[in-house]
Amino acid sequence: MMWGFGWGMFMPLFGILFLVLIVWAILSLSRGGSLSGDADSSSRADSAREILKRRYARGEVSRAEYEEKKKDLI
Repeated sequence: MMWGFGWGMFMPLFGILFLVLIVWAILSLSRGGSLSGDADSSSRADSAREILKRRYARGEVSRAEYEEKKKDLI
Protein backbone atom coordinates (compact mmCIF):
# COMPACT_ATOMS: atom_id res chain seq x y z
CA MET A 1 0.00 0.00 0.00
CA MET A 2 1.57 3.22 -1.15
CA TRP A 3 -1.30 5.63 -0.53
CA GLY A 4 -1.21 7.05 -4.06
CA PHE A 5 2.56 7.23 -4.44
CA GLY A 6 3.81 4.97 -7.15
CA TRP A 7 3.31 4.29 -10.83
CA GLY A 8 -0.38 5.09 -10.56
CA MET A 9 0.27 8.81 -10.53
CA PHE A 10 2.07 8.54 -13.91
CA MET A 11 -0.79 6.76 -15.67
CA PRO A 12 -2.37 9.99 -17.04
CA LEU A 13 1.02 10.95 -18.51
CA PHE A 14 1.34 7.57 -20.22
CA GLY A 15 -2.16 8.00 -21.64
CA ILE A 16 -1.30 11.41 -23.08
CA LEU A 17 1.97 10.08 -24.48
CA PHE A 18 0.11 7.22 -26.12
CA LEU A 19 -2.36 9.63 -27.77
CA VAL A 20 0.48 11.84 -29.02
CA LEU A 21 2.17 8.81 -30.59
CA ILE A 22 -1.05 7.80 -32.34
CA VAL A 23 -1.54 11.32 -33.75
CA TRP A 24 2.10 11.44 -34.86
CA ALA A 25 1.77 8.07 -36.63
CA ILE A 26 -1.39 9.17 -38.45
CA LEU A 27 0.20 12.44 -39.58
CA SER A 28 3.36 10.67 -40.68
CA LEU A 29 1.40 8.15 -42.73
CA SER A 30 -0.77 10.86 -44.29
CA ARG A 31 2.35 12.71 -45.45
CA GLY A 32 3.66 9.58 -47.08
CA GLY A 33 6.38 9.09 -44.51
CA SER A 34 8.21 12.28 -45.42
CA LEU A 35 9.20 14.37 -42.45
CA SER A 36 10.39 17.42 -44.39
CA GLY A 37 8.80 19.22 -47.32
CA ASP A 38 12.18 20.32 -48.72
CA ALA A 39 13.20 16.82 -49.72
CA ASP A 40 9.93 16.42 -51.56
CA SER A 41 10.41 19.58 -53.65
CA SER A 42 13.99 18.68 -54.58
CA SER A 43 12.94 15.18 -55.62
CA ARG A 44 10.27 16.73 -57.85
CA ALA A 45 12.92 18.83 -59.60
CA ASP A 46 15.16 15.81 -60.01
CA SER A 47 12.33 13.77 -61.40
CA ALA A 48 11.47 16.55 -63.87
CA ARG A 49 15.06 16.51 -65.11
CA GLU A 50 14.98 12.74 -65.37
CA ILE A 51 11.76 12.86 -67.37
CA LEU A 52 13.31 15.44 -69.69
CA LYS A 53 16.42 13.29 -70.15
CA ARG A 54 14.29 10.25 -70.98
CA ARG A 55 12.19 12.21 -73.47
CA TYR A 56 15.36 13.48 -75.15
CA ALA A 57 16.84 9.98 -75.24
CA ARG A 58 13.67 8.65 -76.90
CA GLY A 59 13.77 11.44 -79.46
CA GLU A 60 10.54 13.09 -78.31
CA VAL A 61 12.24 16.50 -77.99
CA SER A 62 14.93 18.09 -80.13
CA ARG A 63 18.29 19.20 -78.77
CA ALA A 64 17.21 22.85 -78.83
CA GLU A 65 14.03 22.03 -76.88
CA TYR A 66 16.03 19.93 -74.45
CA GLU A 67 18.51 22.74 -73.75
CA GLU A 68 15.71 25.31 -73.38
CA LYS A 69 13.70 23.17 -70.98
CA LYS A 70 16.82 22.22 -69.01
CA LYS A 71 17.58 25.93 -68.44
CA ASP A 72 14.00 26.42 -67.20
CA LEU A 73 14.42 23.64 -64.66
CA ILE A 74 17.70 25.00 -63.27
